[in-house]
Amino acid sequence: MSDPFSDFEYDRRFFCYSLPADLTVNEEPTLIIQSYYVYEDNYALRVRVKAANTKVDMTSKIDPLETVDRYRDRFHFASMTAKGPSTSGTRYEAGREIDPDIAVELIRRGGKALVKTRYTAWVGEDGWNLDVFGGDNYPLVAAETRRNKPVTNLLIPEFCLTEITDDWRFSNDGLAEHPYSFWKDSFLEELNKKGPSFHQGFGTNRTASEG
Repeated sequence: MSDPFSDFEYDRRFFCYSLPADLTVNEEPTLIIQSYYVYEDNYALRVRVKAANTKVDMTSKIDPLETVDRYRDRFHFASMTAKGPSTSGTRYEAGREIDPDIAVELIRRGGKALVKTRYTAWVGEDGWNLDVFGGDNYPLVAAETRRNKPVTNLLIPEFCLTEITDDWRFSNDGLAEHPYSFWKDSFLEELNKKGPSFHQGFGTNRTASEG
C-alpha cells in the first residue's frame, strides 16, 4: 500500500492568452485526452491517455472521442487517478498506470472528456507544462509548474497573465463539466475589470525582469 501522505501534488497554474513561439516552435507536443467520471466539488476520478510527439491542431471543432479513436495506436501511456479538492496549490492525487487500450475503451464509454496538447519548457528555476485546449475549451491556454513541496518564491514568466491556482473553473475536471468557451466572455470581462491577480501566500512572486 502506498503512503497516503505522499499522494499530494503541489502546483501553481496561470491563465495565458498564448504561448511564446520560441518555447514551442521546435517541440512536438504530447497529445492528452482525459475523461472524468467524478467531477463534483473538486473531487474527481480521471482516466487519461498520452501520445508523445503527436502534434494535433487544437481548434473549437476537434472532438475528444473522435480524436481518441483516430490516434489510439499512438497512445503509449495511460493512467487512472483519484483527486481531492485543491487548497492553496495543494491537491490530493493518487494514481496508477493502466493499459492504454483499456483506458481508450473507458474514455469511449463514459465520463466527460477533454482534449489538449502539452508542451514542456524550462523557465527560470522550474519546469513548466504548457497546455493548449481544444474542443469546447478552445481557445484556453494554461501554464502550470509543479514541485515536490509547496511552490514558493516563484519566477513567473511574462506570458502568465493571471493566476488560476485555486480557481475551480480552470481545474481540468471543472473544464470537463463546464467548458471554458461557455463562460469565456464573462471571465475576460471580469479580468479586464479587476486586472491580473497573483497569489500572495506563496512567498515572493518574481518576474523575469527581477530574475
